[in-house]
Amino acid sequence: MTAAQSPLQDLLVSRRWFLVYKIRDTTGTHESRPRNPGEAHATPEAPPPGWRNDVVSVLQSDPGKVATEPSEKRRAKPDDGNGVTSVPLVLQPINTNVSFRDQAYAALKQAIIEADIYAHDKKLRLDERQLSQSLGVSRTPIREAMTLLEQEGFLRTIPRRGIFIVRKTKKQIIEMIEMWAAIESMAARLATLNASDEEIAGLRRMFGEFSHSTPAEHIDEYSDANIAFHQAIIGLSGSHLMGKTIENLFIHVRAIRRLTISQSDRASRSIVDHMRIIEALERRDTELAERLVRQHSLDLAAYVERHCDFLE
Repeated sequence: MTAAQSPLQDLLVSRRWFLVYKIRDTTGTHESRPRNPGEAHATPEAPPPGWRNDVVSVLQSDPGKVATEPSEKRRAKPDDGNGVTSVPLVLQPINTNVSFRDQAYAALKQAIIEADIYAHDKKLRLDERQLSQSLGVSRTPIREAMTLLEQEGFLRTIPRRGIFIVRKTKKQIIEMIEMWAAIESMAARLATLNASDEEIAGLRRMFGEFSHSTPAEHIDEYSDANIAFHQAIIGLSGSHLMGKTIENLFIHVRAIRRLTISQSDRASRSIVDHMRIIEALERRDTELAERLVRQHSLDLAAYVERHCDFLE
């Protein structure tokens, strides 16, 4: 960095930053480190197609492999023996022409939504210093963004310990899924009245790649399609209010769907349900579409009740 160059300018040289936040239990000391210390001074490169500056993608591929597309994922590294597990996030410096707080809020919220927050039983703590470095801004907009997220129920501050991503109990998760079932089933009813034939056909195209193979053979891809399918039904309702209403449910319902889809052959049963729902929508069978969508989510709630004791 030259004498005339500020630390913030130096941070913004890189188009992509790596952050490691720690998942830790109630004991032990907290330690954080950059995933790739040398990247800050690497030659800038254009982001690959599909990346957006305000979106944080959770990487879950093999440890040490840098993702080149937003669809690549990285699994959390194994516990290091001290009750700490590392989860890498990809962040891009925020746009200086828009409110730092608003962009930090959008980036952090997206990161939380995309994180598999129920995939392990460790607490998920956010590191304010690393967030500041990765987004290329001071800690003030980071703190303001986290205050908003805490007000919305995404984060929780524990005195003398830090700020943690909120996870729900099994009872709370079941209640959320039941609420989702009520809203999504009404969305399906409205979709039979409001959605175009082309929009409904788009639902069938989501599962085209699984027509010659079982979902279990491509479980990650099917999991993504499964989540997109349920979001799409809400969108086809034409109701903006429905979308806003489920926004705070989505992080938890999404994470549970992703966690459970590979268990007990649920993926194979799921795609059968989806095809029946699509057929009902195509026929504009309002009552059937509403009933199938509601039962599909209630079946998930029943599965969580029977098999997800780890949420207690």
